[in-house]
Amino acid sequence: MTDSVSPTPGAPAANTAPGDAEHDFTPAERARGRALRRAQLPWALGGRVTGLTLTLVLGLTPAGAGLVSAVGGWFGGSWAAEVLGGAAALVLLGQAAQLPFGAGVRAVRVRYGLVTQRWGGWAVDTLRGLALALALVLPVVLGLFALTGRLPEYWWIPAAGAAALLTAALSFLFPLVVEPVFNRFTPMAQGELRTALLGLAERDGIRVRDVLVADASRRTTALNAYVSGLGATRRIVAYDTLLSAAEPREVELVVAHELGHVKHRDVLTGTVLGAVGAAVVVALIGLLTGWGPLLSAAGAADAADPRALPLMAACAALLGALSGPVQCATSRRIEARADRHALELTSDAEQFIAMQRRLALTNVSDVDPPRVLELLFATHPSATRRIAAARAWAASERRAGGAASDATESSAERGADRIG
Repeated sequence: MTDSVSPTPGAPAANTAPGDAEHDFTPAERARGRALRRAQLPWALGGRVTGLTLTLVLGLTPAGAGLVSAVGGWFGGSWAAEVLGGAAALVLLGQAAQLPFGAGVRAVRVRYGLVTQRWGGWAVDTLRGLALALALVLPVVLGLFALTGRLPEYWWIPAAGAAALLTAALSFLFPLVVEPVFNRFTPMAQGELRTALLGLAERDGIRVRDVLVADASRRTTALNAYVSGLGATRRIVAYDTLLSAAEPREVELVVAHELGHVKHRDVLTGTVLGAVGAAVVVALIGLLTGWGPLLSAAGAADAADPRALPLMAACAALLGALSGPVQCATSRRIEARADRHALELTSDAEQFIAMQRRLALTNVSDVDPPRVLELLFATHPSATRRIAAARAWAASERRAGGAASDATESSAERGADRIG
């Protein structure tokens, strides 16, 4: 063990056997995580419910059709004006409706010391996100309605294929186009840590283009690292907050977890599943927008009518909300597998547990959240579950090692008997 974690004042011993919150975290630590969760949950849920409700009201009533017609009229009343103006209006209204809730979550996180960015910087980031959304949505919607006009009944077939291709392309381009909009990346300085991280990747049989440091401290104190990109764009990215707060061995374990996603082709699999999911959603939207009563309720003539745009958005939002828990469950299983990969790659359960403690405490996580919230919204297992899994892995390795040792001794004894 080359690196050790300095114990947090009042923290339980690192070699505590049980894998539960009461043994691994002090009452004050558990209470702080619960308090943050309770403070920000109403804002987070309120934003989701408000956004979904607004989308459904606009899509399932004539209100959305009226909005598209009004905005299109302001820009000349042409077909393109209705399509582009309606799409922009939906994006802007959705962002505006959720903005107070996002600000509420941020204000809570400021009180807990998790935000370092000023409100002005947050506003700029919000505008950047809005600009990216418009840059993506407007041409996609224009192409979509061009298809509905040419293929009124079967538009969803080529649209589903295009959605799958677009999803795959965005997965490849995200680290090159989107990430630099919000963070600056610099190559990690030559040294033991960079060598160790590249060595982990090499030992794992994974080709990595570079190791970069993201200037996350401009916005947050949270700790994180990830491996992004596919093929030639793949790189290890570590938050500068992680490098300044964690021991080098802990950084290695975080990266080993992220390499697990690459080793098991989680990024590629996620891209493929995302592409298939996008195609299925488009096909379902095609089915729903072909149903006369639904079109009538939305105030649209058919799928080629620009006034059907809010209905399409409502169908997409509802399908996304319904599939959310399934996506979260899949994500938790994938994250648990990456944890096991990190343990197998490093054979260091003790430092893994120390790393999970540090992540949980620095990020002010609820280490043992209510099960219903975990099932509905959590993309990662709780810190308590991850620590318990690490201890179970270590125990199984000890048993396997003991069995192998016993087998070796027995074989040696039989050999000695034969010699005797």
